[in-house]
Amino acid sequence: MTATETLLVTGGAGFIGSNLAAAALADARGADRRVVVFDKLTYAGSLSNLERVADDPRYTFVLGDIADREAVRKAFAEHRPSGVLNLAAESHVDRSIDGPGAFVRTNVLGTFELLEAARLDLGRRSERERAGFRFIHVSTDEVFGSLGESGRFREDTAYDPSSPYSASKAAADHLVHAWCRTYGLPAIVTNCSNNYGPYQFPEKLIPVMILNAASGLPLPVYGEGANVRDWLHVDDHCEGLLRVLRLGEPGQSYNFGGDAERTNLEVVEAVCAAVEAEFPAEENPALATKGTGSYRELVTFVEDRPGHDLRYAVDAAKARKDLDWAPRRDFETGLRETVRWYLDHLDWCDAVASGGERRRLGLQQRLTAAT
Repeated sequence: MTATETLLVTGGAGFIGSNLAAAALADARGADRRVVVFDKLTYAGSLSNLERVADDPRYTFVLGDIADREAVRKAFAEHRPSGVLNLAAESHVDRSIDGPGAFVRTNVLGTFELLEAARLDLGRRSERERAGFRFIHVSTDEVFGSLGESGRFREDTAYDPSSPYSASKAAADHLVHAWCRTYGLPAIVTNCSNNYGPYQFPEKLIPVMILNAASGLPLPVYGEGANVRDWLHVDDHCEGLLRVLRLGEPGQSYNFGGDAERTNLEVVEAVCAAVEAEFPAEENPALATKGTGSYRELVTFVEDRPGHDLRYAVDAAKARKDLDWAPRRDFETGLRETVRWYLDHLDWCDAVASGGERRRLGLQQRLTAAT
């Protein structure tokens, strides 16, 4: 990739995408880099996530849907990206169970439209431009299904998705590999573990627990809270994606994990401890009115969701070796920073979400029990 590259970041107004856009512009290797954010601005995407880069003349925003063929091809024609980082996706498992159609449309059809736009656009470029182009498709460890008590997902682990969300992402991954093998599109797939950090929409586990705890609301935990996930700070993930862009080999897949396996209950308890450190329960009037003496007392176990995978764990050895990448933040440090950020940005939480869209954890029919 050259120093004058133009990156098309789809889903760039979302959680990972907005952090990636900011990281790409702050990257010392990309002083002349242009970043074009292409986003539909669904409930999980917001221009407020991009306020930190809004004044950078190298940043451009395009309102569009990746499943809209005309809009996608227009973006390619106007901006001639030298790299695409596809983060546009419907990504909440519970939502995919409630309404799978949107997941198939965005995650499968949308990825197809991006691949076709890239393929056709590259056909009109010089050999040098084609050689420097990269299509980075950002996926999830959920495509691999559920692990037992031992082992980790590797790049060659067989796909075994359990939910409509993970099935749609698995389908998209296969499309990307097929376009690489059949048409020679220089594409790479990445699969990451659970991300956390600033600007995550308040429906995922960690921000839900932070905000509910601060408000004295129940902390809903599926089943017995024994499901295990590996946690990766979004900044470490973004660093990995920029390394893939620069060093990744087309046709390959790379896993990114945080080496931070925790049960869901352990995560919730860690959030309680971190919130306590920032906002002691005895000083929180929301708890006092309920006669609750600690955040841990807010934990509420709810009925498990269908197809809830037991354990995810990611082997990132290939990324360490080939990309010289490793996560920089340990989970406890990253979580404390994340809790502090949310408590300091309650206005952002209110701006991006309201009513039933806020703090959604659980299937729609179970919202009352879960919150």
